[in-house]
Amino acid sequence: MSSNRRLHPTASRMRQRWFLVALLALSAPLTALAYNQDRVATDGAGNPIHIHGSVVVIEPDIELSEVLAGGVQEPRKEWTETARRLYPAAVHERLRAANTPQLPDFVIPKDLAPDARLGQVIRLNEAVSISVLNYTSPGNYLATKGKRLDWTLGPGVAELRKATGADYALFTYIRDSYTSSGRAALRVIGLLLLGGDVGGGAQIGVTTLVDLRTGQVVWFDFLAKQTGDLRDPQGAAATAANMLKGLPL
Repeated sequence: MSSNRRLHPTASRMRQRWFLVALLALSAPLTALAYNQDRVATDGAGNPIHIHGSVVVIEPDIELSEVLAGGVQEPRKEWTETARRLYPAAVHERLRAANTPQLPDFVIPKDLAPDARLGQVIRLNEAVSISVLNYTSPGNYLATKGKRLDWTLGPGVAELRKATGADYALFTYIRDSYTSSGRAALRVIGLLLLGGDVGGGAQIGVTTLVDLRTGQVVWFDFLAKQTGDLRDPQGAAATAANMLKGLPL
C-alpha cells in the first residue's frame, strides 16, 4: 500500500518547485477549460502499444491547497494526506478492474540522496514529462518525432525495476486547489463589476507509464480543469478516471 513518506532533502523541494512552475506555465491557457490530453506509443508497425506485464504505482506527488482571497495558494496538510491515500486506492481499483497485474506501491525513501540513481530516474521522468507536454501539443511538434510519443528515460530505469520487480512504472504528479469563501466572493464581484473572472481553484495533473525493461514512455496523460475534488472517494475515483484516460490496458 501507499505511504505518506516523502523525499525530505531541500533539493527535492527545489525540484518539485521548478516542475510545478514549468507545468503551470504550459497549462495556464488551458485551465479555463476541461482539457485532457493522452498519448500512446506505437510499435514498429504503427499500432498502439498495449501493456503486457506488471505495474507498480510510484508514490504519487500530490498536494492540495486553498486559494485565498488574494489569490495565494496555501497548502492544506490534512487535505493532501487524504488525497495521497484516496487517489492511489482509486488507481488500484481501476487497474484491478482491468485485470492488470500489480505489485506493491514503491514508496520514495525519505533519505534518498539527490544524486542517487533512483532519484535521478524520478527527476528525469519529470523533465521528460514536461518535454512531452510541450512538444506533443498541436503546432509545437518536433520535426524528428511529429505526433508520435517517442520518448525514453534510458537504461537507468533498470534500477527502478530492480527495486520493484515490475515491468512498468506509473508516475503521477497532481496539484489541486480549492476556492476559499473569500476568493469566491471576489470572483462574484469581479464578474459583476469587471465582467471577468479573477480565477479560483484548478486541478492539474501529469501521469506517465514507463516500460522498466526498455525505458520507453509508453503512455502519457495531461489533465487541466477547474473542477474535481480529491478529498473524498468519489472525487478521487473521478480524477483517477480522468488521469488514466487512454491507458493501454
